Formats: sequence, structure tokens, C-alpha cells
Amino acid sequence: MTSTQQRAELQRQIWQIANEVRGSVDGWDFKQYVLGTLFYRFISENFASYIEGGDESVNYAALADDVITADIKDDAIKTKGYFIYPSQLFANIAVNANNNDNLNTDLAKIFSAIESSANGYPSEPDIKGLFADFDTTSNRLGNTVVDKNTRLSAVLKGVAGLSFGKFQGQFQDNQIDLFGDAYEFLISNYATNAGKSGGEFFTPQSVSKLIVQLAMHNQKTVNKIYDPAAGSGSLLLQAKKHFDAHIIEDEFFGQEINHTTYNLARMNMFLHNINYDKFNMALGNTLLNPDFGDDKPFDAIVSNPPYSVKWIGSDDPTLINDERFAPAGVLAPKSKADFAFVLHALSYLSSKGSAAIVCFPGIFYRGGAEQKIRKYLVDNNHIETVISLAPNLFFGTSIAVNILVLSKHKTDNKTQFIDASSLFKKETNNNVLTDEHIAQLMQSFDTKVDVEHFAKSVQHDVIAANDYNLSVSAYVEAEDTREVIDITKLNAELKTTVSKIDQLRTDIDAIVAEIEGGIA
Repeated sequence: MTSTQQRAELQRQIWQIANEVRGSVDGWDFKQYVLGTLFYRFISENFASYIEGGDESVNYAALADDVITADIKDDAIKTKGYFIYPSQLFANIAVNANNNDNLNTDLAKIFSAIESSANGYPSEPDIKGLFADFDTTSNRLGNTVVDKNTRLSAVLKGVAGLSFGKFQGQFQDNQIDLFGDAYEFLISNYATNAGKSGGEFFTPQSVSKLIVQLAMHNQKTVNKIYDPAAGSGSLLLQAKKHFDAHIIEDEFFGQEINHTTYNLARMNMFLHNINYDKFNMALGNTLLNPDFGDDKPFDAIVSNPPYSVKWIGSDDPTLINDERFAPAGVLAPKSKADFAFVLHALSYLSSKGSAAIVCFPGIFYRGGAEQKIRKYLVDNNHIETVISLAPNLFFGTSIAVNILVLSKHKTDNKTQFIDASSLFKKETNNNVLTDEHIAQLMQSFDTKVDVEHFAKSVQHDVIAANDYNLSVSAYVEAEDTREVIDITKLNAELKTTVSKIDQLRTDIDAIVAEIEGGIA
């Protein structure tokens, strides 16, 4: 079985567990238990593998807790960021889960112990609250302790039965990758089935590939990469997948306002083997309480912020003096914070870097404050490219979104517009960008060559004369795919058809007259 086949089989089994075990619990609520169990198994096996150090004579899961010395524990936490005693490992809990009358409370104690093991260490903020959404006492699992334990046991047993990375026997090469892919598979499937609430925090992999390549284009190294609306971390992780590890010199940074999603992002980092000292995730409102001000600027920024979300805007008079928004001289509308995220990203961007941001199309042509912000961005030559994508690429919305590429190192005063609305492949309920589509877009982005009906670079004066309208359709003429009709030929065919109809009527009249004459 190839890795691709195994991955497909693994995903099928995971989805089967998620659907069969949850029972009457809403899938969107139950996702935390499936994802959390996957994460619990991963960190258990990852930690045991670290302790064993490749020595086949050591079986960490079989050891007694009391043989673990304080020095071993201290060294492990400094390296891995957390500690798990042998008795707390997933494998040891799962094997007796069916017969454990205290399963739900035992799990709660274990999760609390794993989190508190980091207290006082540099990893504490990265570990604290990781299992907060894995509530083993919730009535969502059942009304009685027996019901809760039955469902928890079924999830543990199901996840324990999944096979990871055995086809080549390389734990580090395969198991971690498959864990991460399985995790993203679950998130994306829940996003698909949950509608908008799911799509808010998950950017489809095909779009993520494009965004990351746009942000890191022509950069041999980037100091660090940042997502101001990180969601589950899928965009940041795409950078790790697509580029060699050494290209990103420092850390992966992200801020997320939703606590559940923030926990997902941190779990996702661990699952993709990014250690606690290589990522920095913050919980909070990026627009009002931005983090990482001391860590900027960033060479690469990627983001899919919420579309047209409300914010306090002009109701807070201090915001106009904020260094992120002050240069534009106006705040994004209170009912549409899109450009607030754009200006925030621009403020955090380095002089050599690029930012690629998914945007709602309306911000590119509406008037008022948004027009003034567009004027600021264009007049200061910060917009490199605007790309219009095909509809239905994102979970939970059919909107044909745009990608805005910001830059502080342009060598000319042109802005590129690309109409990629025809680049998609239909798959199940959504469209996707293929690798060929992405390669075509990146070639156009790289060369800046005008292509009829597809790409055009426009001078600043032209955009200014057009009231700073940045809609792609304002500059790239859509191809007329209507069939060309030869009017002369059509008229001749119509004349022939009319003549035939007239002759047919004459023939019918003659037949009717003959019949009526015979009857008389």
C-alpha cells in the first residue's frame, strides 16, 4: 500500500470513528473529542519515542512512574515542553478504557497534569490550556457517567486502532506527517459540514499553497512568518510543508481571537512536529490588542481574516493615532473591518517582505473610508497584485474572494491584476486550485507580463483616474465566450426554414380539402 493509499484509508477510518461514535452529539461540538484524542495519542507516542531515544531495549510505556527521576523530568520538559508519566500515556489508558469506571475523571486529571508539568518553564504559555476544550465531564457526552465513559472509551479505542506510518517503519518521517494530515483532514471535513462557522478558521489547502508561495516569493530566507488571524494554523503550516525548514530562520507567529480555535492551532503545531520553542501563538483581538509588536517586522505574512466583521472603529477615538492605522488618515468602517486587518499586516511587514491576504471583493470598489484607504495604499505603492479567484473555493461560502499582495519593495509604480476566476477543478461540493493552476498564477505573478483576459499591470495614474477602484474586472477584460453568429448565414437558414413551413402548410391544406371533399 502506497503512502497515498494509506493516507486515504486512514482518513476514511477517522471519519468513520467521528460519525459512529458521536451518536446524538452534534458533529461540530464533538470534533473536539476526536481531535483532542488524536492529539493525546500523538504527544504520548512522540514523548515516549523521545525518552526511548531509539533504544529498542527501552519501553517507556512499561516503566513504573516512580523510576522517573527529577532530572529526567526536568530535562524532558526543557526539550519537549511538557511531561507525561508512563501511566498517563495514551496507550496505557486506552487499553483498559472499557473497564475503567473513572475514565472521564482520570482523563481530566491526566490532561491537567500534562499542562501543569510546564508550569515555571519557558513552554508554559504554549502548553497551558491545550486540553481546555476536551471537557470529559460535559453533558454533551451523555447525561450519566456511564454514558460519558462509554463514548470516551469508544473514541479512545477507535483512535488506538488507527495505523500510523508502518508501511516504511520510519516514525519521524511518516507517523508525524500522517498524524498532522489526519488532523487537518478532520478539521476540513468538519468545516465542510459546519458551514460558515467551520470555514472561518480553515483555509483550504489548495488556496493555502498559493497564499504561502505569494508571500515567500523570491525570498531565499525569511526571518519569521506571521498570521494575524491564524485560525487553526493551516496557513502557517503550509509554509512549513512547502518550503525547506531552513528558509524560515526563526519562528511561526500567529494571533487568534477564538479560544477553541487558538487551542486547535497550538495542537496543530505540535502535530506537525513544530516544537514549542519554534512557534508563538497568542490569544486575543489582533485589531484592538495586537501581540508581537516587539517581534516585528516579519518577512512573510499570510492571512485569511474574517470577512466584513464588525469592530469598534471610530467609536474609539484613540485608534486613529495607532501607528498601524494613522498613516492612512482614516479607519476602516465599523461594519467592515477588512481594511483594518490589511493595514495591520502592512504595519508588521518588513521592507523586504510580502503579505498575501484573502479579502472580500467589496473592499476593492466601495466608496467612503475604504476608497480613502485604497488611495493611501496605491499612492504609497504598497499594492503589488490583486487576484480574483474562482467561486466556491472555501468551506461554507460560495463567494469568489480576492487575494491582495502587499509589498514595501516595489521597483515600479504599477499594480498587477490577475483574473483567475476560470482556474478551478470541481471536486465534491467545492472547487479546488490544482498545482497546475497555482504554477500558472505564480508564473504570471513572477513575470508581470500582460496576458489578454488574464493579467494586466496598470500604471498608478490610470488607477487614480478610476477613483482607486481595485477590482480586477475594472482592468482585465473578461473573455467573451459567447458563440459568434453569422447573421447572413442565419437569415438564409431562416428563409429556407420559413419556405419549407409555407410549403408544408400548403400540402396540409390540400390534404384536408381532399378529405373533406371525400366526406361530402
